[in-house]
Amino acid sequence: MSRELIDLYSDTQSQPTSQMREFMARASVGDEQQRLDPTVNELCEKTAALLGKEAAVFLPSGAMCNHVAIKTHTNPGEEIILDKTAHVRHFETNSYAVVSGVGLNTLSGDRGVYSGDQLKEAVRANDNHMGISSLMVVEQTTNLGAGKIWSLEQISEVTSTARDYGLKCHMDGARLMNAVVASGVDAKLYSRYFDSVWIDFSKGLGAPVGAALAGSREFIEKAWRYKHMLGGAMRQAGIIAAGALYALEHHIDRLAIDHENATMLANLISDIPGLDIWPVETNMVYFDPTALGTTADAFGKKLLKNGLKCSTIGRQEVRMVTYLDISKQMIIKASEIIRQTVEETLSE
Repeated sequence: MSRELIDLYSDTQSQPTSQMREFMARASVGDEQQRLDPTVNELCEKTAALLGKEAAVFLPSGAMCNHVAIKTHTNPGEEIILDKTAHVRHFETNSYAVVSGVGLNTLSGDRGVYSGDQLKEAVRANDNHMGISSLMVVEQTTNLGAGKIWSLEQISEVTSTARDYGLKCHMDGARLMNAVVASGVDAKLYSRYFDSVWIDFSKGLGAPVGAALAGSREFIEKAWRYKHMLGGAMRQAGIIAAGALYALEHHIDRLAIDHENATMLANLISDIPGLDIWPVETNMVYFDPTALGTTADAFGKKLLKNGLKCSTIGRQEVRMVTYLDISKQMIIKASEIIRQTVEETLSE
């Protein structure tokens, strides 16, 4: 393995900057569980304002934001509708079934983006033999869709359909700010269509821990109970909330650099025979190497041996994600490693 590993596994690999660490060290703290931590409270107020919601609650992870939101919106035996590639379905250990006792009705969208007509067809009839459709989920941007952005028009269409059938609307906004920066659409405009929305601080925004779930005051008060139920209540959490607060104040606009680097990487490898490269919209580069006569997993292991870490997440595509610790020089080197690995694969 190369001495210096280029880690494009995920934007979750980002490290807090020295300035962020200093800001965290100076944070004022209190008892978060009693809602007396001033830094946590400030973070929640700023997140709610950013998303145009009445209130927000700070949680240890984005997955817990989804758990709490689903639990708050649904009753056991009901059903949520979402794309078949959704993070809730694949990467949260089926918590929707364990925590909330609900089922899934999945749609086959375009790289994670489904239509109002698809949603309409998925809504269950009022029949005792069927589950009750109660919640729809949109993931912005789509993780398994290579960072694809839901447009405002698409969001308006599906949420309008959801309202017609009495469904609640939830946005998994793990990378919402990537969509905001790439599209130029304000976060409030995206989130206004949803009853609940959350953003992650530990991905592209570069904080070490945490996410925040936002919605109406009534929704957040109910969410607090489920936060406690799931063990999410904390004490002097202002230290980690400070990292998220710093990220909101300093790391949003710079997401454009990550998008530029992802586009640069895709362009640098676009002429390599045998790689089927997906369109790049934000900070993710996906490509399918199966035309080389190999699997994504096998190709990923070769890349790692040559000094480039990626993710294959059990699919036929290789995923690479850019973030604040990745420089243009690293992108150039990564493209060289990919080219070298393709040549090695073809020569076998």
